[in-house]
Amino acid sequence: MRHFLNIISYIFHPLFIPIGGTALYFLVAPYSTLEIQSGNILPIFILTVIIPIIFFLILKNLGVISSIFLPSVQERKYPLYISCILLLMVLYKVIPNNYVHELFYFFTGLLTATSAAIVLLFLKFKTSIHLLGMGSILMFMIGLSIRFETNITIAISIFTLLTGLVATSRLYLKAHSKTELLIGFIIGTCSQLIILKYWL
Repeated sequence: MRHFLNIISYIFHPLFIPIGGTALYFLVAPYSTLEIQSGNILPIFILTVIIPIIFFLILKNLGVISSIFLPSVQERKYPLYISCILLLMVLYKVIPNNYVHELFYFFTGLLTATSAAIVLLFLKFKTSIHLLGMGSILMFMIGLSIRFETNITIAISIFTLLTGLVATSRLYLKAHSKTELLIGFIIGTCSQLIILKYWL
């Protein structure tokens, strides 16, 4: 069981949330072209997956962090700072070149949620970034379903179950308390919910 839940924690790691939301958008959006897809997916993948992995390796070699799951409050600060900078780069450099209205606000929500997690770090509170990411994508899926009038109820239901599975894995592995998981999920969903009115 521990091995299985560990795999779940890796598969749904927050690192993959930005590219996951981007891929989800292009799967649901009925009018996306290959040019727009390639103009967004590749640079977003490089900025939100490849570069963070490089920074992780550097920080790990420097002894700043000990694990990809960032177990302590202190270890989370630099990765979250880097994440905010990279999300800003996506918002100001990548998306304007191949403008996608919905993606712009998805990343705005991610930046807001990440900033909120940083604020809580200063209060010595370790928000679950796993649940923050899952909540963000779940609310984004609901928004896309409404926006494009597409029935993706089954996908939303499956993702809701996966969110519960991720929460279970974090609890079982003693990575977070129930409160940390709940706050992470609330921050993720609310950050997307607040900006829904700007793009629906």
